[in-house]
Amino acid sequence: MKKYLSKKGIKIGAIVLAVALIVALGARAMNGRAGIVQNAAGAIKKPVQSVVGAVADWLEGIYGYMYKYDSLKAENEALQTQLAQAQAEARENKEAAAENERLKNLLEFKDIHTDYKLASARIMGRSASNWSSTFTISIGSGDDVKVGAPVINDAGAMVGQITELGSGWATVKTVVDASVSIGAVASESGSTGMLIGDYALMQQGMAKLSYLPNDSQIFEGDTVVTSGTGGTLPAGLVVGTISSVKTEAGGQVEYGLVSPPCELGKLTQVFVITNFDVVN
Repeated sequence: MKKYLSKKGIKIGAIVLAVALIVALGARAMNGRAGIVQNAAGAIKKPVQSVVGAVADWLEGIYGYMYKYDSLKAENEALQTQLAQAQAEARENKEAAAENERLKNLLEFKDIHTDYKLASARIMGRSASNWSSTFTISIGSGDDVKVGAPVINDAGAMVGQITELGSGWATVKTVVDASVSIGAVASESGSTGMLIGDYALMQQGMAKLSYLPNDSQIFEGDTVVTSGTGGTLPAGLVVGTISSVKTEAGGQVEYGLVSPPCELGKLTQVFVITNFDVVN
């Protein structure tokens, strides 16, 4: 477009210059007297000058618009690049802060539970089935990991249990899976029962504290921890919080709905307790 305007501008300038030369030569030949040619040139000159002036102004405006457009486009591209860089830095800072928080929580947990041996693992995938709540981690049979080993988050809360091992991978059943069955205690009241999975509750991201003694008292907000019965799991691992209590018609506690200790779908890293001291 710029090249086109440049060529047309040169042609228009040449036409105007030719007209001006004709008028000047005619005036000189007539010694200042207006002749037929000069009169004709004078009649043409004024409107031609007006048109040329208008065209020149229009061309100047177009050129200015194009120059401004190109400048704004370049500036916009530069701003988009800067924005992308700022967003990338913000994500990196957020991830670094989250990693620091995880490490801080883990160190505090290790200070309390010096008897635990832990193995770090990344979550590589999650179950696509509606019939289970599982995920796959990045360590397996060659990493001192056993079936049944508890899997925790950085705060030390239990999020699942290993159910299958492979070379460099393991399947973890979460604490809300329909097949979960873990000895548990409502820590505030000391009421013992079982954390039981339920298909319908799994769809809501919950399990239930059931098989409670007849005189049990549990309340909304109570923390549910592992009982350690049988020695398969260590005692005292948080497995969730009671979000509501279901009672029978006579007021007897039937079971408590238990929400998991964290958002299971947002976990990216977990820790497997590969060894622990059994408390008798």
